[in-house]
Amino acid sequence: MLRRRLNPVEARVLVLGLAFKENCPDLRNTRVMDVVDALRDYGIAVDVHDPWVDADEAEREYGFKPVAEPALGGYDAMVLAVAHRQFAEWGEKGIRAFGRPGAVLYDVKYVLPREAVDGRL
Repeated sequence: MLRRRLNPVEARVLVLGLAFKENCPDLRNTRVMDVVDALRDYGIAVDVHDPWVDADEAEREYGFKPVAEPALGGYDAMVLAVAHRQFAEWGEKGIRAFGRPGAVLYDVKYVLPREAVDGRL
């Protein structure tokens, strides 16, 4: 984000996925919360979207509800954190549609081709 001159303190980030593993509603032991917490520690506004998880269960477990429909064109960065089939079907173009011009796309789970993303872990 810094390379693109995006101020993390004022950024909005969309995390795609919250479940423990792909195509599964299980929230137990999810490591995605480590990513969400780290981003929030920097003062970043984080939305999480996961079509597989129950929003009420996520709120009970983690104190927030995932967004049902992320805002198109509303994010400075998107983090593909769980390899749900829906995210793979959206592909780069579908996921980048959530970003503002110049938004960064990180693919933690190697769902998209390397040339389609700005960073991987």
